[in-house]
Amino acid sequence: MNCPVIALAEQLISQPSISPDDQGCQELLIQRLENIGFTIERMPFGETLNFWAYRGNEGETLAFAGHTDVVPAGDPSHWATPPFTPTIIDGHLYGRGAADMKGSIAAMVVAAERFVEKYPDHRGRLAFLITSDEEAKAADGTVKVVQALMSRDERLDYCLVGEPSSQSQLGDMIKNGRRGSITANLTIIGVQGHVAYPQLADNPVHRATAFLQELVATEWDNGNQFFPATSMQIANIHAGTGANNVIPGEMSVQFNFRFSTEVTDQLIRQRVEDMLQRHGLKYDLQWALSGQPFLTSKGKLVDAVVTSVEQCCGHVPVLSTSGGTSDGRFIAKMGAQVVELGPLNATIHKVNECVNVRDLQQLAIIYENIMERLVL
Repeated sequence: MNCPVIALAEQLISQPSISPDDQGCQELLIQRLENIGFTIERMPFGETLNFWAYRGNEGETLAFAGHTDVVPAGDPSHWATPPFTPTIIDGHLYGRGAADMKGSIAAMVVAAERFVEKYPDHRGRLAFLITSDEEAKAADGTVKVVQALMSRDERLDYCLVGEPSSQSQLGDMIKNGRRGSITANLTIIGVQGHVAYPQLADNPVHRATAFLQELVATEWDNGNQFFPATSMQIANIHAGTGANNVIPGEMSVQFNFRFSTEVTDQLIRQRVEDMLQRHGLKYDLQWALSGQPFLTSKGKLVDAVVTSVEQCCGHVPVLSTSGGTSDGRFIAKMGAQVVELGPLNATIHKVNECVNVRDLQQLAIIYENIMERLVL
């Protein structure tokens, strides 16, 4: 198809860049950005490739952030077309990463090319922060780049993350924040024994029942105007040897909190541990904090994105903090205003992932419009 955005998206989709193996995607982007005067800083950590690119040295900095890695495609026979062979059917571009988020990255780069051609002497600084480790561990990607940038007092005022934020039509929703996420890995300790002699054992499943009931029934907060109430979900429970005549000696429970700004991870930890002690349980508890909540409630970035969507699409986007975590949680630590705007998320991580061709073309126009509002 003779369209720069679609052509670049197809090139990216053709590379099976399953996290964190970039498969040459970033070098393709780097070449395009170098051609329009960007300074490139490659920032690899471990097996993860990252780069920071910028153009201009004065004024406020607007960065576009994204990831070149994708989740595995699964069994290719379940796809209507080969997952890493980009194919256009009925106005939709099919392929793994089309919506999450190679399409967005293509729109960002093409928007930058158009912007620089129009305004080669733009006032502010335009930047890109690209990683190949967002879909997997997210340990050596954006988080490490942000640490490096912060260590040298790099300035970042605004950041637009290209995650697929739209629900039913392009630009109907932008993410202006995300909930925090913390996971508890809990082991309830009992005494293994024979089911016929319960007096000689201590069943951790029986002991934990009241605790689990209270955990599920607890109201953690009521949320606020930007965030829904904190939620807790049990993800995994395991106990027993597989034999029907053995009382288990341990029970493992994994549960996750998606929390608002009304509570802190420390408060959640303390309430859970108080609950465990109140129920008299012997336990081992390990916590894994994957992200703090962040919010960009108002300011120049939100105004620019909302106005650009309204101008290009004819509707006003809803501001939302719903969904999972994103790399925005790391970027927000730099003090930047952060929002997420990308294509529809209906097919992300699914078989036959696809994106509307016209939406990608329109997305590049929106991104360019945002650049004009913040970097000129």
